[in-house]
Amino acid sequence: MSAAQLSTFSVAGHLFGVEVTVVQEVIRYQPMTRVPLAPAALAGLINLRGQVITAVDLRRRLGFPDRAADELPMDVIVRTGDGLVSLLVDRIGDVVEVAEEAFEEPPETLQGIARELIRGAYKLDHALLLSLDVQGAVHLPPPSGGSGISGAAPM
Repeated sequence: MSAAQLSTFSVAGHLFGVEVTVVQEVIRYQPMTRVPLAPAALAGLINLRGQVITAVDLRRRLGFPDRAADELPMDVIVRTGDGLVSLLVDRIGDVVEVAEEAFEEPPETLQGIARELIRGAYKLDHALLLSLDVQGAVHLPPPSGGSGISGAAPM
C-alpha cells in the first residue's frame, strides 16, 4: 500500500492538503505591500529574509468570503516552478499520511474555480481532505480590465 504525506491547513472551514515536499516553511502572518492593479487573490508581496515573495490569499482564490478584519492569516511558503510563493490560509493543520488508495477524483458536480484547483479528496476518519493543486492556485488570471500583471510569479 502506497502512502503520501500532506501538509494540511484550513480555509473557510475546509481542510486542504498539499504534498509536504512542496512546503518550505510555515510562518506567522507577515506585513505585506499591496500591488496596484493586481488580481484580487494576489494579497501583496512579503519580505522573507530579504527575498520578495508573492502572497496569494486562498480565500479569494477559491471564491470564499474574505476573513474578518481582525483575523490574521498564516503563511504557508511553497515551492513552485516560478520560485517561492506564500499561500495565505486560516489555520495550519498537521502533516498527515494518507493512503493513495483513499484518493478520489473530484465529483462531476464540482463546478467553477474549485473544479480547476482541487485535484481530488481523501476520506479521513474525521474529515474530508481536499488535495490542492499548488501550481494552479498560484497561477492567477489577469484582473478584469486587462492590466499587464498576469500571474503570481515572484518579483
